[in-house]
Amino acid sequence: MVCEKDPLVQKITDLYDQISTLDSLKPSKDVNMLFTQLVLTCMPPTHIDVTKLCKKVQQMRSKLIRLCGEAEGLLETHFSTILASYDNPLHHLNIFPYYTNYLKLSQLEFNILTKHCSNVPNKVAFVGSGPLPLTSIVLASFHLKTTSFHNYDIDPSAKSKALRLVSSDPDLSRRMFFHTTDIMDVTNGLKEYDVVFLAALVGMDKDEKVRVVEHLAKYMNPGAVLMLRSAHGARGFLYPVVDPCDLRGFQVLSIFHPTDEVINSVIIARKFPMPKHCSAEHPVGPLKLPNKCFDIDMLNPLLNHVNLMEELDIEDQLS
Repeated sequence: MVCEKDPLVQKITDLYDQISTLDSLKPSKDVNMLFTQLVLTCMPPTHIDVTKLCKKVQQMRSKLIRLCGEAEGLLETHFSTILASYDNPLHHLNIFPYYTNYLKLSQLEFNILTKHCSNVPNKVAFVGSGPLPLTSIVLASFHLKTTSFHNYDIDPSAKSKALRLVSSDPDLSRRMFFHTTDIMDVTNGLKEYDVVFLAALVGMDKDEKVRVVEHLAKYMNPGAVLMLRSAHGARGFLYPVVDPCDLRGFQVLSIFHPTDEVINSVIIARKFPMPKHCSAEHPVGPLKLPNKCFDIDMLNPLLNHVNLMEELDIEDQLS
């Protein structure tokens, strides 16, 4: 049981105490400095398993994840507004401080997707796209150049800001669509998508995340692919951790844990075909594997110039 006496936990707790007393989480010198320190503290490989934290530290972690989510949303809003002031916003995406991270993460997700999908997806949904939908923009611009992207966010201002970024681009304005909708209210419409991306901050705790995944399992088309962002090690203080065992109704295919500045882990899963004795109301559970299959050691191989952990390939584990 990891508790507050652990040196790394003490450092993260100290940063949490400073962040939680800020008057505002909008981008500023103090906000940027504290969150930079937090990210750098959580990045290195560590012995910490956030699922085994003591209750007090778990409560702090939950609050910290929500603060990180709020700060991330404000940062994206800030830079989306700046980008919208340009005649061609997409030509200036590099002003966003984490743009390179998004390029690497999108390359990683594209690599994973192409390994497990033989066909280029026709329609993709991105759930939790926000005011600066960089993943959709990067994937549509560089990797999936014929795919249409449907971006979902519950915040009306996110839709209007995102629209302004792509409206001047003749190609993306034709292939990118934005919906102000809670994904929990989308039912049969989910069957239209070959791939659904679930942003890391959709479902800020385990129960919320599980409810969203269960909803997707109920309505996604059998055989469609779900790509989720998770976190590993101390990075679980920044983002919610997805337990592969919670992906009921999906076959987990692979799990990637980056070890560089790309913070999010990536899980790819496929919606199970619906057996005759099952219904959408009672989806089948995840592929059962020994727990050790999800306990991976840190490595640093190169995959298309992205430093990654070794892929956990579920199909290899079963062979």
